[in-house]
Amino acid sequence: MSIESILQTVFGYASFRGPQHDIIEHVTGGGDALVLMPTGGGKSLCYQIPAIARQQAGQGITVVISPLIALMHDQVGALHEAGVSAAFLNSTLSMQEASDTERRLVQGNITLLYAAPERINTSRFLAQLDSLYERGALSLFAIDEAHCVSQWGHDFRPEYRALTVLHERYAKVPRIALTATADALTRADIIERLQLEDARLFVSSFDRPNIRYTIVEKRDATQQLLRFIRSEHMGDAGIVYCQSRKRVEDIANLLCDEGIAALPYHAGLDSKVRQANQDQFLRTEGVVMVATIAFGMGIDKPDVRFVAHLDMPKNIEGYYQETGRAGRDGQAADAWMCYGLQDVVNQRRMIDESPAAEEFKQGLRGKLEALLGLAEATDCRRVRLLAYFDEASTPCGNCDNCLQPPDVWDATDAARKLLSTIYRVQQMSGFSFGSGHVMDILRGKTTDKITQYGHASVSTFGIGADLSETQWRAVLRQLIAISAVAVDAQAFNTLKLTDASRAVLKGDVPVRLRVSLAQPAERKSRRGSATTSAAPKAPVDLDTAGQTRFAALKAWRFDVAKAHNLPAYVIFHDATLAAIAQNAPQSLDDLQGISGIGARKLEAYGAAVLAVVTGGMGVAYGNPDA
Repeated sequence: MSIESILQTVFGYASFRGPQHDIIEHVTGGGDALVLMPTGGGKSLCYQIPAIARQQAGQGITVVISPLIALMHDQVGALHEAGVSAAFLNSTLSMQEASDTERRLVQGNITLLYAAPERINTSRFLAQLDSLYERGALSLFAIDEAHCVSQWGHDFRPEYRALTVLHERYAKVPRIALTATADALTRADIIERLQLEDARLFVSSFDRPNIRYTIVEKRDATQQLLRFIRSEHMGDAGIVYCQSRKRVEDIANLLCDEGIAALPYHAGLDSKVRQANQDQFLRTEGVVMVATIAFGMGIDKPDVRFVAHLDMPKNIEGYYQETGRAGRDGQAADAWMCYGLQDVVNQRRMIDESPAAEEFKQGLRGKLEALLGLAEATDCRRVRLLAYFDEASTPCGNCDNCLQPPDVWDATDAARKLLSTIYRVQQMSGFSFGSGHVMDILRGKTTDKITQYGHASVSTFGIGADLSETQWRAVLRQLIAISAVAVDAQAFNTLKLTDASRAVLKGDVPVRLRVSLAQPAERKSRRGSATTSAAPKAPVDLDTAGQTRFAALKAWRFDVAKAHNLPAYVIFHDATLAAIAQNAPQSLDDLQGISGIGARKLEAYGAAVLAVVTGGMGVAYGNPDA
């Protein structure tokens, strides 16, 4: 069967997207590949279709290396729904289930086997792969979330480094490594670590035009978040990222108290609670997950309408990966972040206190500076974001800066005043002080501490009274970001000058900042009403009868998914249900050709879908074992 036939017959899609065809053709033919494709771009098909095609050609089993149990479960479930033989090996299986899966593996009765990198490197599993390899029954290795192999990646996992064994031990088996985020440094590291020097590189556009990027200065973060959700996303599924576990639980409780369905997720929760919360998020509409970055990799939920960051991430790769979990269905979504001076201080402190080599820490500082540059930018956010991944673009007209271009001011003189104050108080007192005290001196405030140390006599006292505290914090953020100011975590977060301070003091380095706004710009919601609607929202315009059919199909899908213990989108995506509701099919032939309905799903669910559309059966489950 050709790759085009597999796409249509198995997965129900009429055509490939972007570079999918070239990637799949290359890998099916036995070539190695490194694939960079944004979240929601269809990475899974890039190895699933070659796996099916190569097994049909008698070339054996594909092994997929995946870091997440939840992702394995959902992808295997989705493949079963499409009629593909797939399995996983992980800690959720009983001894008997694992033994049965291993027996099927050795017998070659599986098309795709999912396993974590820790299992791949066990002597038992390698012995099983050896047996397959010797018989010519090992077809392909797919390494998902390949950025985990790189020390420069945002989610480095040491166990990924051991995957070099795949090339060394099974040299004749092609490999495809896939990730949604990798700058040039991370790409080079992936290629070196996985020995993919001869692999073909496929880089898709990183642009996600359906996501609107908004970054605001942190004032009262929880209230800012509440205003954002209430005005734009009441009743929507979303993810809120926080830096600490305590913050996660506090925000989840706050949202619940405000009538927003929210759940916490962090590594400190009992594993059963974490799994239950994740399952509820995936299987229930309108749930907001409040989480640390321990949550999210491999989350395939297509209808996440917003991702919010209450604290600044470590780098642009992490930010892009996390915001990319919004709008996987291609519908309008928001990436919203608030950040402040303390975020910058905390991130710099974590880097500076790291036991890593100075060269590595310098790389991390550069990545933080790039992220702060994105946050402080006065031009198009999307242009900045894509430029980080070496992709040229034009202003999007959709981010906050495009919708309301900010005013800017020349803060070079203010930066010199701030650096001079840090220098003078240290010279006068023999030790350093924190940001609040330095800003009080600049603004001419007579506090007990200033009186105690006699800092009213400092020559810069009151020289910055014309600027607000918010403006001074913006100046300090920028100086910390460009390493012109260091924060000494060992001395109560006091400020110190650095070698880079000299160029700013001399006026050689200009500092230009956006004007801080007291309130965020008014934005017209793309959703119309911000209130929760009892009727589900379709991704296409439907008439009244179509909306009724769409609601009935979603109710049917919910019951089917619950019976199969799968997220609803694994049965059918919203876009597929909307197309059914719009076309009102009357026969199985009418259902054929609707995107997302392959042969297996047509056989299993066709009659039940028709019954729902015609209103003749209410809820019908279909026959998943047909």
